[in-house]
Amino acid sequence: MRDDLQEYARLLVIGAGGLGCELLKDLALSGFKNLEVIDMDRIEVTNLNRQFLFRLEDVGKPKAEVAAKRVMERVSGVNIVPHFCRIEDKEIDFYKDFSIIVLGLDSVEARSYINAVACGFLEYDSDDNPLEETVKTDGRWVGLKASRGHARVIMPGSTPCFECTIWLFPPQVKFPLCTLAETPRTAAHCIEYAHLIKWDEVHSGKTFDPDDPEHMKWVYTEAVKRAELFGIQGVTYSLTQGVVKNIIPAIASTNAIISAACTLETLKLASGCSKTLSNYLTYNGMEGLHIKVTEFVRDKDCLVCGPGVLIELDTSVTLQKFIDMLEEHPKLLLSKASVRHQTMNLYMQAPPVLEEMTRSNLGLPLFELMGKVSKDIVLVTGTTSKDDKKTSCLRKLCLVFKGQDAVIDMDMAVGA
Repeated sequence: MRDDLQEYARLLVIGAGGLGCELLKDLALSGFKNLEVIDMDRIEVTNLNRQFLFRLEDVGKPKAEVAAKRVMERVSGVNIVPHFCRIEDKEIDFYKDFSIIVLGLDSVEARSYINAVACGFLEYDSDDNPLEETVKTDGRWVGLKASRGHARVIMPGSTPCFECTIWLFPPQVKFPLCTLAETPRTAAHCIEYAHLIKWDEVHSGKTFDPDDPEHMKWVYTEAVKRAELFGIQGVTYSLTQGVVKNIIPAIASTNAIISAACTLETLKLASGCSKTLSNYLTYNGMEGLHIKVTEFVRDKDCLVCGPGVLIELDTSVTLQKFIDMLEEHPKLLLSKASVRHQTMNLYMQAPPVLEEMTRSNLGLPLFELMGKVSKDIVLVTGTTSKDDKKTSCLRKLCLVFKGQDAVIDMDMAVGA
């Protein structure tokens, strides 16, 4: 079995933090030899208490590169390719090459993006049933409230996808602006004041980037000043990151337990040695030990793991007009959209070289660009706004062309 895992299984681990370090170690020791890892962060001193692959001399270096190096030094025969970048920086086809995608992320937005990518590879028969050979396994897990966590297996088109159960995640805590501006009482109030109020006052018109270390350091410095003014204790850089990015901390033992559960499920999926989890495992170590498995049901009306958002268009609609419609439609609100059909980039907003190469397609009818098919899937990436926050997203659209004089309104209709 180890030989088969080494030859056929290609795994992608997303995240090289607390969970990612455990996952890379567990997967390598379980016999998986062809691994790749993506992480956009650099190592910080605060990571060293639970991210055991890193040392003090590694501070400032990319997590993905150091984690890959350390595991390869300790486990003979394993090959880990690191990628120091954002998940959105990779072409969609990059993710198609992996048999299993394993997530160790603390961001709901990032998990939603990868979920949409995995679901976007699904192809359907004439009855809108997913073709089995196009299913990509997407396993995910996250530590919650330090001593709690969950592990789950997602097989797009078969089990519930991440979006089907998005209601499991509580909304981010929001503070009244009057409290932040006039009567702060906690360290979180001071941080949110610097983030939501002070930043706009000082950097008028400049968008705050939570993934930019310089931006985060600025918020931390201003939050410390605010806390000192009101005699509030507890503002730290790690807390600043947690409040701004809505990161829920986890402890080392929780990471190890959840990683072990996910590695076991990955091994079962890759080898077929046992039945996989159905389909959501929760762990609670607050008082003693409690583990429970819950089987959630797929949402037949899910806009992500279903056949796609149905859009009916006239054959004369140009690619530019289609992109404009995506931005204006109240249920999509996709701006700066890039459009992809099968293996062809119809239009790419970035990088500049691809934008220039695909710009000439904007004036052409979308019907012709898609090979004059009457119905097919396109993948659209762009940015959307939610709770006054812009995030990257990917949507699968099912386009149906009709030879009518006018464009039919874009209605949401998802097949089961």
